[in-house]
Amino acid sequence: MTDRFYADRDSFDGLLKKGDTKMKKRIAFILIAPVLAGIFILPVFSQEDMEVIDDGGFGVKQRPAVVFRHDEHNELAEIEDCSECHHVYENGEKLEDESSEDLSCSECHDEKSSGRQPGLRRAFHMNCKGCHLENRKGPVMCGQCHAR
Repeated sequence: MTDRFYADRDSFDGLLKKGDTKMKKRIAFILIAPVLAGIFILPVFSQEDMEVIDDGGFGVKQRPAVVFRHDEHNELAEIEDCSECHHVYENGEKLEDESSEDLSCSECHDEKSSGRQPGLRRAFHMNCKGCHLENRKGPVMCGQCHAR
């Protein structure tokens, strides 16, 4: 019985040696495929909540649009009410519980100021930068938000 065991083992070793290259390639593929899939797929999920501020209302753009992690920003800043940033004003008064989330900022703000209504650039800066300065948190320098 022992001789038979060794005979079978020798023939099995012979099979591995003949197909050794194919087997190594298969094992390498099985190990490398998930790693490559992770490298190419995970970044897609990590950028899921990236928000690009719509700058379509500007004629000539001096800097690139602001890109930030919307949900992470609101969580860190403890902002629960959407109207905190997506506000609605009527007759110079901010309307409570009214949100402009479904509108682009340029639908309410022209590029240039008009009366008491700030122009688009000033509105962005007053809203975002103003909050950052007031709370002494967040970026306030141009290149910190407008990354090239």
